Amino acid sequence: MDNELIDQSRWVEGNWKWFLPTFLILFVLFIGLVFSASIDGNVTEMAQVYSDNALYEKAIEKAKTNKRVLEVIGQIKPIDKLAILEGNAIYSNNNNSVEMSVRIQGSIGNGKMDIYADKKGNEWEYKKINIRIKEPKEEIQILKDTI
Repeated sequence: MDNELIDQSRWVEGNWKWFLPTFLILFVLFIGLVFSASIDGNVTEMAQVYSDNALYEKAIEKAKTNKRVLEVIGQIKPIDKLAILEGNAIYSNNNNSVEMSVRIQGSIGNGKMDIYADKKGNEWEYKKINIRIKEPKEEIQILKDTI
């Protein structure tokens, strides 16, 4: 049996109409991912904050003892993972210092918590903790920078 009538061209030649646009879209998405990950390393820093719950959980515990926070925000709810991703974190000093801002929700109101901390061994030592509130516009200092 002779198979000379069967066209054995390359696969790409026969499927280029959908292969080329798909390849271009995937290439643009890959370049976008690489570009966004390289902007100040913010993606990797947020992943680090995401994995280090003790950093913000202990700061919340300190905030829960402040009378003004209880008056304006109420009982602070646990921070959800989406709030961490929406926040901002800047690590320095070989990832042993952090400045971060994260959204918090309370039983009465909402705000943003700013945390400045240094890592000593496995524990975070807080330098400054503030809570910013829009209504009424106020900044509550939980822990002041003593330096």
